[in-house]
Amino acid sequence: MNLKEIKEMINLMNENGLAELEVEKDDMCIRLKKTASGMEGFEAPAGYPAQGVAASGAKAQSAQEIEEKNAIKTVEIKSPIVGTFYRAPNPEAASYVEVGQVIEPGQVICIIEAMKLMNEIKSEIKGKILEILVDNAEPVEFGQSLFLIDPL
Repeated sequence: MNLKEIKEMINLMNENGLAELEVEKDDMCIRLKKTASGMEGFEAPAGYPAQGVAASGAKAQSAQEIEEKNAIKTVEIKSPIVGTFYRAPNPEAASYVEVGQVIEPGQVICIIEAMKLMNEIKSEIKGKILEILVDNAEPVEFGQSLFLIDPL
């Protein structure tokens, strides 16, 4: 299974209003589960290690810090894939979003590069950006929090 097939499955879920999808193909099994903030669960096939990149230094936050911010009724926008996080479409361009900016549903907020493909990550909610949790050009894990949003 490749990234294109996984994206097609995500599109299938979105087009048909599915909350969960499980597909078995070529001795591999993939399960996608959607929540209000995007894709929540991905299970690696049996015998394959779960893919991910260790969170790095200064911006990595403990679960307790994130829980404290969530107590203020914030929403986390999480990475739907493993890849490299970019705040702008190219190095010379302005960032898609900044702290304090109000975002709308469907607005592109960042790009995650995975396997040489640039994947636009769009907001699913209207809200104000409270914090950007990842530095530009840093690797991100599946499910890693990218932004903290105050929903409007």
